Amino acid sequence: MVEDKKKTTAKKTAAKKTAAKKTTAKKTAAKKTTTKVTESKKISITKKVEKASKPISDVPRVKKIYTDEVVPVLKKEFGYKNPMQVPTIKKIVVNIGIGEALDSNSALNAANNDLMKITGQKPKQNRAKVSIANFKLREGSVIGTSVTLRGKRMWQFYDRLVNIALPRVRDFRGIKRSGFDGKGNYSLGMRDQSTFPEIDYNEIDKMRGLQIILVNSANSDEEGMRLFELLGMPFVKQED
Repeated sequence: MVEDKKKTTAKKTAAKKTAAKKTTAKKTAAKKTTTKVTESKKISITKKVEKASKPISDVPRVKKIYTDEVVPVLKKEFGYKNPMQVPTIKKIVVNIGIGEALDSNSALNAANNDLMKITGQKPKQNRAKVSIANFKLREGSVIGTSVTLRGKRMWQFYDRLVNIALPRVRDFRGIKRSGFDGKGNYSLGMRDQSTFPEIDYNEIDKMRGLQIILVNSANSDEEGMRLFELLGMPFVKQED
């Protein structure tokens, strides 16, 4: 009897040990799976963070074309030894003359709003420096509004001007090559502001002309013209 009792107790203890081993094995397996899941989650999170932290290329399209395509061509054609000698666009000045601003303030506000929509920048008021009695003009009177664009906004405006605004001009056959000032800077006149897509034709109170001056670092008209040609400016074709 005693031996039978010993055998049963031994069996019970063995069964308990095996059950304990199974439970511990299950716990360790569960822990491994949870650690694997947490590691995979961490990896996915780190990948997402890396993707989010990667800087998005914020370089304007035309500037990228200038650095990648235009600069090598200009260096080859004009024999520039230093990359800093290659001409580039420094600034773009957009100007609207407002003769009727002497009589009404609404014209000045309308011109400011149109110029702000076109350029994305708040314009400044241009005032008369000299009094002229024949034109009923006094010194300090507002006669126009203008915006000077540099950097990213300059390149973006140039892109919209060349590829969107100028092709929308009625009966457009190219711009004249006679608008250079002798140092490579180009002056362009537009009849009205409705050619820009930012302007709603139904909200215009009056058609106003624009003067756009493209200032660059070229030393001659030939260099400036070649720069704008390579940047997509639609000049009138030269007759052979």
